[in-house]
Amino acid sequence: MGLVTSSLHLAEEETSALTQSRSGGGTAFSPLREGGGAGWQATTPSLPRLSAFPSGSVRVSAACARGSTKLGSCRRPVLGRSRPAQPSHQRPPQATKWPSVPEVTPICRSARPPPIRRRSRRARALIGGSGRRSVGKGGEKAREKAALGGADKMAAAEREAEAKGRECPKEEARRRLRELDVADKFSRLPLPKASVLLPLVVRAGRLCLLLTLRAPQLRRSPGEVCFPGGKSEENDKDEIDTALREAKEEVGLPPEKVEVICRLVPGIDKMNYLVTPVVGFIEDTFQATPNPDEVSDVFVMPLEYFIRPLNYMALPYKTSSGYLTWMHCFTYHDHERNKSFKIWGLTAHFAVFLALVVFRTKPTFEVDYDLDNLILSAESKFMNLYASVNEKKKSNL
Repeated sequence: MGLVTSSLHLAEEETSALTQSRSGGGTAFSPLREGGGAGWQATTPSLPRLSAFPSGSVRVSAACARGSTKLGSCRRPVLGRSRPAQPSHQRPPQATKWPSVPEVTPICRSARPPPIRRRSRRARALIGGSGRRSVGKGGEKAREKAALGGADKMAAAEREAEAKGRECPKEEARRRLRELDVADKFSRLPLPKASVLLPLVVRAGRLCLLLTLRAPQLRRSPGEVCFPGGKSEENDKDEIDTALREAKEEVGLPPEKVEVICRLVPGIDKMNYLVTPVVGFIEDTFQATPNPDEVSDVFVMPLEYFIRPLNYMALPYKTSSGYLTWMHCFTYHDHERNKSFKIWGLTAHFAVFLALVVFRTKPTFEVDYDLDNLILSAESKFMNLYASVNEKKKSNL
């Protein structure tokens, strides 16, 4: 028993010596006691195991010494000092292994940079012919020259567009008006005849309408806006001759300078005259010479104003035959001459229908036409008016 106790004391001393030897960083160790006892040398950093035999000797597991991991394997019993198991609180700390984080890939459709947008031709012309900004006085002059050149090109393009605009609206309007030409369909109705000319002119690429202001000394409708026209005479062949003759008498418009397009659905005025509107184009160079006995003023206004007016009102109107309808009333301000004109009655009625035929667009106010079938709705409306006039005549008889 004493031998076992002394062997254990020797093992403790050797363990402390081995601990100091490991502080140098090596993994091999040897007995430090001089003489006596058999020592051993470890080839791995694993700690040997101690066990006591009944005979009082101490067995040291040599499994680690020869690199084997099998428990209890040893070459031979070794007596002497051996290294005990190191306490857990004295073991060196081990590096913490954190869980791997998956790599985050940014969401992008393409890893390539966005393409560089080239300047437009107009932008390159404004800053220089080559597209690079000029530097210095020479560059400034080149830039100014290029800018002037670009402005000239823009002005030329605007003039070309204006020239095209003068032709396109005219051609389209001519085609649409001819589709609704009623010719002499209503010429045989037993009513006194009259005609008016609706002169269309293209100015600055826009369709405009020429109107007159009646002289204040006239007995019928003095000072009111109307179209050139009047009663039919015996020498007139048809409604077109009447309209052209009256236009020449009132504003000095030669008949040969008028391109007659069509006759639209007529109307009936408050004197029960059958008034036929005749549509024609005139040149924009025409200079009116109003007859002071009949006309006090002549002006031109955009045709589009009769579907998109700035000043408009609708008034309930009852004809002499008792037919109830709505009367359009427009107020147009001529900014060039600083004058305002009021267009209403049968003149406004013809102007609105003409604008609907040409533009085929719904106006900003209510109209009693079927816009999908203008000609049928206009003829139906006129025949209702004519029927009321006939009934009035029969009742008077």
